[in-house]
Amino acid sequence: MAQLYTMGESGMIILFDLDGTLIDSTDAILECFHHSFSVHKHTQPNDEEIKALIGYPLDVMYTNLGVAEGVVWDFVATYKECYRKISTEKTELLSSSLEAVSLASSFASLGIVTTKTGRYSKVLMEHFELMHYFDVLIGREHVENPKPHEEPILKALESFNLESKEIWMIGDTKLDLLSAKNAHIQSIGVLSGYDSYQTLKQYTNIIHTDVLQAIKYLKSRKFAHQN
Repeated sequence: MAQLYTMGESGMIILFDLDGTLIDSTDAILECFHHSFSVHKHTQPNDEEIKALIGYPLDVMYTNLGVAEGVVWDFVATYKECYRKISTEKTELLSSSLEAVSLASSFASLGIVTTKTGRYSKVLMEHFELMHYFDVLIGREHVENPKPHEEPILKALESFNLESKEIWMIGDTKLDLLSAKNAHIQSIGVLSGYDSYQTLKQYTNIIHTDVLQAIKYLKSRKFAHQN
């Protein structure tokens, strides 16, 4: 897809990443990784090694943490069983997320594009009473190629009328921004998650402290276009 969508009179579509953008599930992720390494009697990575890979698919994370490809899916299965049990208890909504999503819904259509399992992501969003704001949620099981590939974003956009829409992806890692670039849409980096300003600025020229500041920027941009 070579077209860069631009805004007309019909409005805006905003796609959100989850981890580090709307939610903080670091504790749940770390606990389930350490649990899986313990169950499978594998040398434990440290927390920083795990956090450096958050945003990648689980199998990629495990491979990069030294798990042999032949058993990586056993680790993933153990992780998912753990995550299913503790995710809502060990995940927090980032402080600005509720206000940001509510504000965004007043002037844009919304979607979620994550590398987390979509089924668990939907449970989390329902737990935080946010799911009703979103028209679509694309998780890992919905695509063959996760971020930074463009497929998750393009899959999400199938749920919208794209005519005369300006489309944005908001995320906290280079994977989100690269996926947006590959899908030929615009992106905003936020500093509430896992990648640094120095990393994010290599992939977008718009960076805000958190998702609420990003949404306020998009709202001001939308109404500037209308006036």
